Order: sequence, then structure tokens, then C-alpha cells
Amino acid sequence: MAEYFLELKGVSKSFPGVKALDNVSLSVRPGTVHALMGENGAGKSTLMKCLFGIYKMDAGEVYINGEKVTINNPDEAMKMGIAMVHQELQPVLPRSVAENMYLGRFPTHNYGPLKVIDHKKMYEDTAYWLKQVGMDFDPKAPLSSLSIGQMQSIEIAKAVSHEAKVIIFDEPTSSLSEKEVEVLFRIMNDLRDKGVAMIYISHKMDEIKRISDDITIMRDGTYVGTWPSAEMTTDQIIARMVGRELTNVYPAHPCQPGEVILETKNVCSIHEKSFQDCTFNIRKGEIVGFGGLVGAQRTELMEAIFGMRGIKSGEVYVHGNKVDTKTPRKAMNAGIGLITEDRRGNGILGCLSIKDNTGISIYDKHLKFGFVLNHPEINAIVDDSIKKLSIKTPNAQEHIANLSGGNQQKVIIARWLANDPDVLIMDEPTRGIDVGAKHEIYEIMVQLQQQGKAIIMISSEMAELLGMSDRIYVMCNGHIRGEITDPAEMTQEKVMSYATMF
Repeated sequence: MAEYFLELKGVSKSFPGVKALDNVSLSVRPGTVHALMGENGAGKSTLMKCLFGIYKMDAGEVYINGEKVTINNPDEAMKMGIAMVHQELQPVLPRSVAENMYLGRFPTHNYGPLKVIDHKKMYEDTAYWLKQVGMDFDPKAPLSSLSIGQMQSIEIAKAVSHEAKVIIFDEPTSSLSEKEVEVLFRIMNDLRDKGVAMIYISHKMDEIKRISDDITIMRDGTYVGTWPSAEMTTDQIIARMVGRELTNVYPAHPCQPGEVILETKNVCSIHEKSFQDCTFNIRKGEIVGFGGLVGAQRTELMEAIFGMRGIKSGEVYVHGNKVDTKTPRKAMNAGIGLITEDRRGNGILGCLSIKDNTGISIYDKHLKFGFVLNHPEINAIVDDSIKKLSIKTPNAQEHIANLSGGNQQKVIIARWLANDPDVLIMDEPTRGIDVGAKHEIYEIMVQLQQQGKAIIMISSEMAELLGMSDRIYVMCNGHIRGEITDPAEMTQEKVMSYATMF
């Protein structure tokens, strides 16, 4: 057997106006977890899509177990023993767990002259593979009944069911709870023992150091180098990723809060099992964090304040005035903006350009004759946003779907900065974003704070929650269980004590 089970040599790939990959190589040993790291836009996902046959590489070669192969599409990749767990899920929500597991490869049996789907075998096989990875979902349950994290778990089980020799994990833990992450790592350790080669893309340093054997770093579409994971410190990884030292990930943000901008009083959801009796406030020039475990109803509460969910009772006040936030438009008119948790699902408009994704929140404010878009004004705002937020794109007309996840997130932030809200709700603002881009977003938050904006930040990353918040509310089981105002008490232990207070 060759020393490296999988080798990519001299891979290059260009899109209109962008060279995404420039002579990149990658070598993965059997029975190892190989971390692939780099900032958003470094080309990691593009390289994996070339390997998996989603993109056709402009130049380069692929070797499996020492033999050169050609991969034209994902079906050929899977037949060669390569499986991929994608960062952005594309579930078929109305169909069952089993149907999503076996989409495109349904087991069949003969029914006279016809071949029909063997549902019995499909459900039995799904139950078997779910059991193999420690999951107890009902194979017949509609996928829409599961959470985003559970859907991600199904994708992981699907990859394992291929019995692949190479599995690509592209940001697999971005939507998983801590318990689900532990399950994933147990599965990966079992696969490693069986000689499976795994490529693991993640921005979470603690995960990389814990699970990986080797680390390859990319920067701006080029290969930087490969090192044994045990020989790399977190600071070394960051420096080689971003090409510079980041001395302080969380920028200083002295807080001098002013008057209360947003206040809620006993807000209750129309659903009894969602948020109830939630009272909180945020002042001018504050960053207020919302902590809690998965299912604490933080996202649901903020979506209700923004008019995306129903409120049964309670009041919302902005600048001391009671406001109606039954619809997003009414919330926007009240000076509230929301960056949603699910960037792909309800954040970006994937079929539209960067200009449209940024300008959609302000089109009604830039009209000529009352009904014609004032494109010069809009173009100036969008171009200014691209420059200020360092969005990597050839121009504003580029489709947002062609950008990396981190640059897509910057476009969404630009959308709300253009609308100039008084209160900006940021739900998991740095999920799936590399450490360099995180630092840039934190600096944007501090700039907004200094301008007197009120920022609500939901974060499941404890370090981020503690590092960026001036005050912290902690939710559990739909209720606000505690408020932490003293910096000396802002500790993981204190947050967790409230987060588990049933």
C-alpha cells in the first residue's frame, strides 16, 4: 500500500474574476484525520469540491492508493470510496430520514419486469447505520421533524453508510451540540481504527488539536504547508493561516452605556414549549450576550422580537415607546435588525448578487420618482460596504453563492449596516468563520458599539460570549434564568449554572 492513500497534486481552479486554487497539493495517510485549515476564501471547500467531482479542476491530478484517477462527478467519487459531509445542508425536508439517507441510491427489488424501491430494506439498513453511529432516530420520521444539528448527524451517518475509504468533513460541527460533537468524534476514532482516511475542515482550534493527526494550511488559494498536529500550537496555526500575528482575538471594548434603547416585558411565545415571561433590556453602546444550551429558545425569542414568530403576550419597547413588531418590516421600521443563525436557510439570497443581498434592506429608501431604484446611490453604498468589510469579491455583481461562508456573512452584516438600525441582533455571528474573519467582525461590533448602537449577540461559543459581552443574560428551557453584570462573575461556571437551572 502507498504511504498516502489519497494525493492531490498541483490542483488549480478559477472562477470568473477569481483564482480560487493555485497549484495546491494535499497528501492524506490512511487511518488518520487530516485537518485542512485556512481563512474563509482560502480555497478549502473548493479543493474538496474538486476532489468530490462537484467542480472540474483546471489543472492537477488525483491519486488513490498510488493510482491516478479521474473524478468527473460525485457519483464517480462515491464509487471510488470517497464520501463528503457538506458544510451547507441540502435536505429534502418532506421526506423521511431513510429517504434522505439513500437519496440517489435507493435499494430495489424486482416486481415483475419492473424495479421498485425496496422500502423494507431501506428502513432496515437505515436503522442499522444509525445504530452504528449511536443515533436513535426513527428511519420513517420526516426530516423536517429534526433540528439542524440532528440533520447534520444524519448526513454523517449517510457518509459512514457508504463504507468509504476517504470521508471529507466540511465544518461538520457548526450546527452540533456538545453531546453531538462527542458522538461525531467517537465515530471518527472508530473510522480511524478501521484505516479510513478523513479530511476535516474546521475553524475550531480546540477540535483541530483534539482530533487531527496532521494539519495542512492554505492561504488565498495556495498551499502553505503540512505539519504534524502535535507539533503545532494554536498561535502557530493562527499565524500561518492569516499570515500575521493576532495578539488579541477579542478587541478591547470599553462600555459606557447610555439610555435604554430596547426593552421587553414578560414576552411569551404563542407556543407553550417555547420562550415564556422574558424580560430584558439593552442600552445604547452595549454588547449584551445571550447564553444557554441548545434548545434554550434564544433564537426563537429574538426572531419573535423581529417579527418572524408570534408573540402571545408581553410588550416590546424601543426608546421607551411601545412598538408593534408583528412583522419584520414593522421591526425594521422600529430600528431593529437581525442577522439570522442559519446563513444559508434564511440569511443570504443565493440566486442574487452581492449588490442585491446588501441593498435589499434599503431599496425603498433610494428611489427616483418614488418607484425607480437609484442605482448610483445604491452602488456607492454597496461598494463602500465591500471596502469597509474587506469582502473578497471581484465586484458587487458577483453572485453571493460564489463567496465563501465568511464573506457571505460579511455581506449580511453589510445589509444591516446599510439600513442603520439602532438595535442589531446577531445570532451566532461568527459560526463557520475563521479566526481572522472573526476578529474583523468583532472589530465591526466594537465600532458599532462606539457609535452608540445596541448589539444583542447570541453565541454558543463560551469564549466568544465571555470575551465580547458587557452583560450576559442566560436562558434555559425558554426562560431567562439569570443576568450577569459583574465582569468578575463572567465565568463559564456562572453561565453554566444558569444554563442548567431547570
